[in-house]
Amino acid sequence: MYIDYYKILGVDKNATQKDIKSAYRKLARKCHPDLNPNDKDAKKNFQQINEANEVLSDPEKRKKYDQYGEDWKHAEEFKNAGQYQQQSSESHGQRYQGARDEGEFSDFFESLFGGFGGAGRSRQVKYRGEDYNAELHLELIDAYEAHQQTLTVNGKKIRITIPAGIENGQTIKIAGHGGPGVNSGPNGDLYITFLIANNPKFKRSGDDLFTKADLDLYTAVLGGEITIDTLNGKVKLKVNPETQNGSKVKLKGKGFPVYKSKGQSGDLYVTYMIKIPTDLTEKEKKLFTELSKSQS
Repeated sequence: MYIDYYKILGVDKNATQKDIKSAYRKLARKCHPDLNPNDKDAKKNFQQINEANEVLSDPEKRKKYDQYGEDWKHAEEFKNAGQYQQQSSESHGQRYQGARDEGEFSDFFESLFGGFGGAGRSRQVKYRGEDYNAELHLELIDAYEAHQQTLTVNGKKIRITIPAGIENGQTIKIAGHGGPGVNSGPNGDLYITFLIANNPKFKRSGDDLFTKADLDLYTAVLGGEITIDTLNGKVKLKVNPETQNGSKVKLKGKGFPVYKSKGQSGDLYVTYMIKIPTDLTEKEKKLFTELSKSQS
């Protein structure tokens, strides 16, 4: 059945790679099965979104898809078959011009998929193996740095490299690690969908991270220095005098790594949360009273 990948992502055929990436990110967040537990088709729709992104975000695959449609995976076979048919026809003094009758139509597809050769030799039909789908659950810190991990799929151990910056809901393909082919046909592929758990301290949005930092009243008023956590260690942060509650500062390059862009990272945004002192002594209360009178 033909699936219109452009329609699934809600973009037109002239969409740029940036348009496709943006549409995929929005749909992946909106249609994730975990966020739609009552939708029985959520998983299927989510897989189609990932499949559409897998094809359209790859220039070579997109070119084949635009040319061959639902048969894009067999683009090389069509191309080779066309070349074979042309050479065969020329050797007999004629050029193949399309299937004129049922017999020629049958011969063409037999040569394409391995039915009978031009010399009358029969060959076994080769079938591609089944594609496998798997889910891999990660913590946010696991997606922060590239690392290797061993998976067990259908009883077979597969060692893969998880690239830094992988997104929640993103699917990658491991070629040739699906089901075995039939009659020496190629193996299917393995599609792994990454599910990244929410982090209690850091919120991720694309390549940027957001966190909160407690600030005592005295540092907020007078200024000073605090130490905060990032995903790759602690950093010291200078606080300006008269800092307001809810104000934000940006730490450039301290966000999440950009997927498949070595050395590039998003930013970390820190929101200050000013803590009002409690359990004041009588002396402290008196000082605050005098301060309030001087302000008024």
